[in-house]
Amino acid sequence: MNAPLSHPPKTDAAGGVTPVMAQFLTAKASQPDAVLFFRMGDFYELFFRDAEVVAAAIGLTLTRRGKHLGEDIPMCGMPVHAAEGYIARLIRQGFKVAICEQMEDPAEARKRGSKAVVRRDIVRVVTPGTLTEDSLLDARGANRLAAVAIRRGRAAVAVVELSAGAVDCVACDPADLGATLAAFRPSEVLVTDKAFSDPALKGALDGSGGVVQALASAVAEPGAAGGRVARLYGVASLDGFGAFEEAEVSALGLIAAYLETTQAGKVPVLSPPRRSGDAGFLAIDPATRLSLEIDRTQRGEREGSLLACLDRTVTSGGARALAERIARPLRDPAEINHRLDAVDWLLERRGLRRDLREALKVSADVARAVARLALGRGGPRDLAAIRSGLTTAEAIAALFSGASDPLAGPPVRIVEGLGALALSPDLAGLKQALMEGLAAEPPHLARDGGFVQPGFRAELDAARTLRDDSRRVVADLEARAVADSGVPFKVRHNAVLGYFLETTAKHAEPLFRAGPESPFIHRQTLAAQVRFTTVELSELDAKISQAGHRALALEGETFEGWRQTVQALARPLQAVADALAGLDATSALAEWAEEVGAVRPVVDDSRVFVVEAGRHPVVEAAVKRAGDPFTPNDCRLDGDGVGCARLSIVTGPNMAGKSTFLRQNALLVVLAQGGCFVPAKSMRLGVVDRLFSRVGAGDDLARGRSTFMMEMVETAAILTQATPSSFIVLDEIGRGTATYDGLAIAWACAEALHDVNRSRTLFATHYHELARLEERLDHVCNLSMRAREWNGELVFLHEAVPGAADRSYGVQVAKLAGVPPAVVARARAVLDRLESEKAAHARLDDLPLFAVMEPPAPPLKSAVDEAVAALDPDALTPREALEALYRLKGLIRP
Repeated sequence: MNAPLSHPPKTDAAGGVTPVMAQFLTAKASQPDAVLFFRMGDFYELFFRDAEVVAAAIGLTLTRRGKHLGEDIPMCGMPVHAAEGYIARLIRQGFKVAICEQMEDPAEARKRGSKAVVRRDIVRVVTPGTLTEDSLLDARGANRLAAVAIRRGRAAVAVVELSAGAVDCVACDPADLGATLAAFRPSEVLVTDKAFSDPALKGALDGSGGVVQALASAVAEPGAAGGRVARLYGVASLDGFGAFEEAEVSALGLIAAYLETTQAGKVPVLSPPRRSGDAGFLAIDPATRLSLEIDRTQRGEREGSLLACLDRTVTSGGARALAERIARPLRDPAEINHRLDAVDWLLERRGLRRDLREALKVSADVARAVARLALGRGGPRDLAAIRSGLTTAEAIAALFSGASDPLAGPPVRIVEGLGALALSPDLAGLKQALMEGLAAEPPHLARDGGFVQPGFRAELDAARTLRDDSRRVVADLEARAVADSGVPFKVRHNAVLGYFLETTAKHAEPLFRAGPESPFIHRQTLAAQVRFTTVELSELDAKISQAGHRALALEGETFEGWRQTVQALARPLQAVADALAGLDATSALAEWAEEVGAVRPVVDDSRVFVVEAGRHPVVEAAVKRAGDPFTPNDCRLDGDGVGCARLSIVTGPNMAGKSTFLRQNALLVVLAQGGCFVPAKSMRLGVVDRLFSRVGAGDDLARGRSTFMMEMVETAAILTQATPSSFIVLDEIGRGTATYDGLAIAWACAEALHDVNRSRTLFATHYHELARLEERLDHVCNLSMRAREWNGELVFLHEAVPGAADRSYGVQVAKLAGVPPAVVARARAVLDRLESEKAAHARLDDLPLFAVMEPPAPPLKSAVDEAVAALDPDALTPREALEALYRLKGLIRP
């Protein structure tokens, strides 16, 4: 949790605090754990401890300004127009930023007295999970705020993506909390202060990857939480959204309370909570996600992950939709097959898919544009994004209507998407208004003006004409005044009188004689000139001086009208955005499937896992870029042990591809249940409820855990949570301790997985003794990764074949890794002695293990070697070559 940066400095009881500083201290006291950006004119200023911390964090210059209780006040600041970049850097470092804005014009404040202070208030608290600005967000990744609650032995995770208005709620067993949180990858996690201090939840919270914030436990009480959520949605009861568990209501209440605080009363437009129980998605714990590199590599990078390998989307919304499919694979075979139907249908229609993707490329991020406009943070470009999205929706609907096939209509998921793209009269009206009224390339901010098309509003055109063509308008009035009076007037302007008509004293005499009926009103007499005005000129003067302000005000009024329309139509607009994103994700998966030759998996309710010629999607892409082929492999497992084994013991040397083989099959599960085609010749999968992967581990120094301890913790989680419908890949269990201890642990784990958990399991090991389990247990088989020695070199074939490996080739691998030849030779000598029959039971003390290693003596050259070295093949005649061959044969001893 972010601790408060500092307690706000105390106010001087004697009244020695300036009004502005008193205003700052009041605002700071309301948000003590956030750095306060205090608006002063065109700058945001930071004071006291906030200034010191922020200056050090992002490299601002720290200065001093005034005094507080006799001490200098530390201060730093930045221009308002540059603040977003600084806020982004602070958010990435885990800070919260409170924005305190000027709520009135300084001129209004001066009306209350010369010493009156401009009214200021906090309009927003920026936190990692509540970002909405494009400049602060990853366009292709979701930015989520999560909340965790536990009530009556049940846990719940509520998640909101404020930038798109999506809300999810998952009720689960407390043991599954880590897997549920990890699936969403939240930027920020809310918990009650009681749960924050619960050691049992620490692992799940730490594994989420987000900044953890603690709120008062009272906020999560179901009664208060339910009322708060109802107010957020503007409903009297939550019954219309479904029958929520107490834990779900509490989690949603934490979200609602946090949004009330951070959004300063502005109500975001949110979709109804999508409820999904713990049976809805494949459970993947954080360690498995890290091991398999599903959406991030083990270095924390997107590039190199499964998601990056698959991603062929052309819109940011589609990229986020694809990421969600891969991060949260389904468990319902019917829903999985609906997704596969859609991919299959588009895969077969290359021309339609190409046209669809071309149409999507010109779309924009409608979901985030709607969210910003609803919160009052959007601008004209967000309106342009909505216009673009609605135009794309119409184009795609027309595209599919022209490509309908009465014998093979679109599958259900595509039909649903096309239904959302059929614009209602209200949406069509909004699109038409934006097409007619919004400029083609509008500015980023509404206050800049210039985004309403000419001809859209007559009064705006008139104000712009006065603002832009005032010289012509004044010249026309001058000509009419001369014509009406016969006096050679010139229109002049100064700061005191504004616009006026000027002529000489001689020419002004007829106007003075005209009396009160004259339209020309005397204003000023100088030595040589006389100045007049008219009612029309006075009105024109006021209009011209206010034309610029009026034009901006009219544009602002127009923008606000459009913004309110968008807010009223937020739900159908979000449906359009979801449909566009879904079509993009589906077509991208079809595109990828065609590129790599992926096939549709058969997904059912069995406990079978059968893959023919499966390939690792990420590794295959990497080796193909290097110009090398990838070796596919088969894998057959059956949880019921019918026709093939339940557990496969995988042996073979290091670098032979065991880890790739294990990860490959686990990723095929993720792809198939995510509704994707798979890189294989064929695949049949009985739906998996939990996926576990323990492939490689490292120290957790921060928590005082060694590599072996981490391995055992992860193994314990698998043994206690895996079910007969789970899929497990384990690599080198027990390698971090003494040989016999490790063998014993690996043996016992294999037996438990086979007999107790009964899960489909791939178990890679260097303990060749485990191969005996094939004879001892009913549903175990051996697989080995083939390797061959050729001319003293080790060649890896990367093929998984039945049977156990005969040896580990560790010394040969050491040689390939560049271990010095003397060390390799010494290792080979020790190995030979240990493996020899005589030394089988010898004490290790008898081996000179710590003898000085001398370089091996160069091999003696034989007579054949010397004779061959003396030959010069290019200088030999055919007869001489034949004679040389006979001589060499004679040198070989019988």
